[in-house]
Amino acid sequence: MRRQVLAGAVVVTFAVAGLPATAGAAPARAPEPAAVGATAPINWTACPASTLVGVPPAQHQNFSCAYHRVPIDHDNAALGTIDISLLRRHARQPAAKIGSLFLNPGGPGGSGLRMPISADRFLEPELLDRFDVVGFDPRGVGGSNPLRCFTTAEDQAEVFAKQVSVPITRTEMSDSLAAYRDYAGFCDRNAGSLLDHMSTRDVVRDLDLLRAAAGDQKLTYIGFSYGTLIGATYANMFPKTTRALVLDGNVDPKLRTSNGLQYDRERARGFEISLGAFLAECKEVGPKCAFSSGDPRQKFDEIREHLRKQPIPLPAGGSLTIHQFTDGVGSALYNFSEFPELGENLQAVYEVLHPPAAKVVAAADLPTLTAPSTRNRYDVRPDTPYTADDSYFAVNCSDKAFKHKQAKLPEIAAQWEKESRTFGRSQAFADAAACPVWPGEKEPYTGPWNARTETPVLVVGNYYDPATQYEFSRRMADQLGNARLVSVDAHGHCILGDSQGVDDVAADYLVDLKVPPPGLVFQPDVAPFDPVLAAS
Repeated sequence: MRRQVLAGAVVVTFAVAGLPATAGAAPARAPEPAAVGATAPINWTACPASTLVGVPPAQHQNFSCAYHRVPIDHDNAALGTIDISLLRRHARQPAAKIGSLFLNPGGPGGSGLRMPISADRFLEPELLDRFDVVGFDPRGVGGSNPLRCFTTAEDQAEVFAKQVSVPITRTEMSDSLAAYRDYAGFCDRNAGSLLDHMSTRDVVRDLDLLRAAAGDQKLTYIGFSYGTLIGATYANMFPKTTRALVLDGNVDPKLRTSNGLQYDRERARGFEISLGAFLAECKEVGPKCAFSSGDPRQKFDEIREHLRKQPIPLPAGGSLTIHQFTDGVGSALYNFSEFPELGENLQAVYEVLHPPAAKVVAAADLPTLTAPSTRNRYDVRPDTPYTADDSYFAVNCSDKAFKHKQAKLPEIAAQWEKESRTFGRSQAFADAAACPVWPGEKEPYTGPWNARTETPVLVVGNYYDPATQYEFSRRMADQLGNARLVSVDAHGHCILGDSQGVDDVAADYLVDLKVPPPGLVFQPDVAPFDPVLAAS
């Protein structure tokens, strides 16, 4: 089975978010697009072996790498420059090449550099034939001048030592909010001038320079998850140099940049919708889902409510906490290939709560629920250099408008939890907790979103996408000045590479600018709980 790219990083609470533009500020005048010939070309060279790990040596010649210099502040050259790291997979039919196809995996903060290496898993052969497929790390990410708030791993670990995914007690909430304040303080001291220039507007200005430097008159692009905001922003800042954009797993650009609190509130609801669909699917398929006996919804709620009061000790060792449970379930909803194992894990935990049917279960027997947190942890000697980056909050806290005080979080979390019992509290203690205290200037692009591109933007949305609910894709299509919505009756986050119908439509669109008819609804190649999927 062809595997989709991981679109949208799973942060500890499945969100992380942003801050407001200046209240009442008029949108800045759109800059002129970069011109081919007037922009220094990308200087492609052979890729280092470390970048091509996993690529057979005989195929190394099919790739090239580069660093391309861009201003930190596109409106103030005196502030200096940074280098954007790129990797290109050469078109297999150079004589028939259309141009470059740029990719972004989402996040924000996701590294896109190596995406071209695995592009055959989610792109049709004709796209690999006709385009140079280009991946890049956006500013502040990975190899592109990583934005770092910490100088040592120990500092980072200490800041988050008392933070948990689902703060319930007064102490947990207080410690989590304090950790975000400490995090902001480290960023203010260590991140430098780049911290003021991490918005999607800045990324799009970089992307336009990369487009011209690659020799393309117009941009061809695929963005996943947060990458759809990059695409939508580009289409509105540079509509005349937009050729074809595929946006898979969409944000609601207007809501995200105008009211981050409501956006994240609705994002929590999206996870709840996805969870409900998983439990309904589990019941529907019967024995294919280990959790299907009885009422899966009732059983799930019983486990969650027990964990809210106390961890569940596992007979063969270890225990399960509400934090592991919430993170594990939310993470599994991103990829429906994990549904069978999620069902098995949930049933094993349920049987622990009902001793007559209990099995001997240890933490190691519940990998979906007890996998390590995505928040980095370190067990190393003192003063270990910090090698991660902090771009996720740096971008979201530049883009998303939050107007509340951090002290309001306990009240906000309680309200969201009433609406979204499983994910409301964890969602509240993410972006909405960090961004009110995040440092740096904020200059996001906040619209308008209705600029008309010559070719409609192709917007793709799954009905049961947890991280970017289907309603967001519908709104994206409505808000853009010229767009076509393609729907997929599928679970999971993003779909390219997992639905042949969508893949074919996307290939025809990107190669020939063929726009599909309205109202198309596709199915995934393999259904959840399908034995073939479970074995892949």
